[in-house]
Amino acid sequence: MTAATHSPLFPRVPDSADAVLEGLDPEQREVATSLHGPVCVLAGAGTGKTRAITHRIAYGVRAGILQPSSVLAVTFTNRAAGEMRGRLRQLGAQGVQARTFHSAALRQLQYFWPKAIGGTLPRLVDRKIQLVADAAAACRLRLDRGELRDATAEIEWSKVTQTVPADYALAAAKAGREAPRDPAEIAQLYAAYEDLKRERGVIDFEDVLLLTVAVLQDRHDIAEQVRAQYQHFVVDEYQDVSPLQQRLLELWLGDRDDLCVVGDASQTIYSFTGATPDHLLDFRTRHPGATVVKLVRDYRSTPQVVHLANGLLSQARGRAADHRLELVSQRDPGPEPVYTEHTDEPAEAEGAARRIRDLLAAGVPAAEIAVLFRTNAQSETYEQALADAGIPYQLRGAERFFDRPEVRKAGVALRGAARFGGNDTLLEDAVDLPSQVRAVLSGEGWTPQPPAGSGAVRERWESLAALVGLAQDFEAARPGATLADLVAELDERANAQHAPTVQGVTLASLHSAKGLEWDVVFLVGVAEGMMPITYARTDEQIEEERRLLYVGVTRARQRLHVSWALSRSPGGRPSRRPSRFLDGLRPGSGTGAARVGGASGGIERGFGTAGVETAAVPRRTRCTPARCRVCGRTLTDAGEMKLMRCEGCPSDMDEGVYERLREWRAGQARRGGQPAFCVFTDKTLMAIAEAVPDEAGELARIPGVGARKLNRYGADVLAICAGQPLEDDGEVAWRGDDANSSKK
Repeated sequence: MTAATHSPLFPRVPDSADAVLEGLDPEQREVATSLHGPVCVLAGAGTGKTRAITHRIAYGVRAGILQPSSVLAVTFTNRAAGEMRGRLRQLGAQGVQARTFHSAALRQLQYFWPKAIGGTLPRLVDRKIQLVADAAAACRLRLDRGELRDATAEIEWSKVTQTVPADYALAAAKAGREAPRDPAEIAQLYAAYEDLKRERGVIDFEDVLLLTVAVLQDRHDIAEQVRAQYQHFVVDEYQDVSPLQQRLLELWLGDRDDLCVVGDASQTIYSFTGATPDHLLDFRTRHPGATVVKLVRDYRSTPQVVHLANGLLSQARGRAADHRLELVSQRDPGPEPVYTEHTDEPAEAEGAARRIRDLLAAGVPAAEIAVLFRTNAQSETYEQALADAGIPYQLRGAERFFDRPEVRKAGVALRGAARFGGNDTLLEDAVDLPSQVRAVLSGEGWTPQPPAGSGAVRERWESLAALVGLAQDFEAARPGATLADLVAELDERANAQHAPTVQGVTLASLHSAKGLEWDVVFLVGVAEGMMPITYARTDEQIEEERRLLYVGVTRARQRLHVSWALSRSPGGRPSRRPSRFLDGLRPGSGTGAARVGGASGGIERGFGTAGVETAAVPRRTRCTPARCRVCGRTLTDAGEMKLMRCEGCPSDMDEGVYERLREWRAGQARRGGQPAFCVFTDKTLMAIAEAVPDEAGELARIPGVGARKLNRYGADVLAICAGQPLEDDGEVAWRGDDANSSKK
């Protein structure tokens, strides 16, 4: 699942500092040996950034340059922190603190709270949605569950951007956020939420960072104590840092500059939580003497996958795109990405299940296959399709491995057997460690063959089977190891959250797939409205959606399947089209990939040729993304697309033509006994008045006209554009005797 799984599970600890550097490429070695001063590592997907920074820390520790207790490595998820601790342990660098921002801050806050504030730290609430619901009730606001979730996200965003309730409305407008309710109501709710926390004597996760920042700012003696403890900092995924986390990092550092940051602006996919790549992109400005190392050698993906990933970013815009890294694959060539169009979503899920079944039959491990989608709501269709096909799966983002009840029970059973196994008849015939583990876990529900079907029973078996597999790997790496040795290893892994691989196809959202990788990846639902998502409207939001797809593509090592459906349900109108992000990259979608360097990959071939599969559905005319004819911005709003310009861009509309069109439309509506917009909407009239077409072909190309309305109203509209009056039933109208007459 991660890069670590392709190295031996229990590698030998390097016997010297120089041995730590073995196997690093020149750029990674530069990262590992640049141990003083500010260092910025720009690391593309699959380029071994975690390897580079863990070897950097381990080399510094093993060479005696860094004291383990003086190093603080921070990242953004418990899984990533656990993986970092596991790798450092394998490199012989025990004692280094590798934590999330929240974990490191909470540890400091618990220690210093009695001295800084007095008493004990207030209770930390792990889920704030109930508190938000209570605050909404206090404000007499009725919020459904979706609105509660969105309001909670707004409160979290406000806190990580250090926005107080009174400033929320202005800050949200400035940031272009679409509040789930009136901004004034969200501000009122936010204030009530903060009051309620104080009344109940609790804090939330954002408070952990805010309070730590406050203590370090106000108490210089405490700040100096922290700085005396930690003298060297490493920050992973630096493109995801929030303003609040950046402030905390600055307080940890003080006036020192022993800081190494690692990130990739092209993988910024959490801006909705307050993350911004600006701190990464501005690093050289803040630290003019910084060493900057670019990692572009991609060890994860084949040239074909890398070519598609580079192609996606070559069409990107904005500041992050200006700093994109062109990846260079270091792997042997593999198959071309496969693009498949389906009639509906169930058919798309069934198609993925069929291909996965074929892969499993060909020997691909289930744990090396993933199905990635844009939203969690898409999961159910694929769960059903895999269950119907008898394919085991696991949901990413579910309960952590060592927290699962069956794993906890298995740990208790193994610990008991390690202590009193001599009196256990189950172990009488067990001659080695794996057979001892199989014997113990057979009492917990493990069987040599997996149970039929899927669901909870299969998930429990998969967990126990993962422990059996871990015992086999452990015994192979350490011949003669005892059950007690394995229990100690499990305890260390549980503390580090370094879970063994569970055999099952992974189902995950694109966001939760960040930092993971598989041999085979199915990117599903890659259609307009889902990728980019419907509510992504601004250029910045569209570009973040592009980066999200880039993250999905770069999860694949060898094989990549990209698919979309023309309709949501069987029998539905086939109104969807493939994502605009694939334009010029997938076969048959025009030319655009020529701008991309690197391997050719054969992406220019048309549909139906090698590497492309099509379902038996009619092909539809493809259209390119709509762009503003004034400023060039991508248009996603229907009204703006009719005008072919942004709402705020200057208009060259003929006001006289527009007013005559409105008068004519009013008469048509009266005679037809229908609302005026049924004739033409205001936006369509504006588009006509801006274009002032003089022939039917020009008029037909204006969005909102269409063949039916062209036949019915075309002559009149063209006459109005030409400035020709007419008499009709006693009313003065505007008629053209010749629909193709020239403008006057």
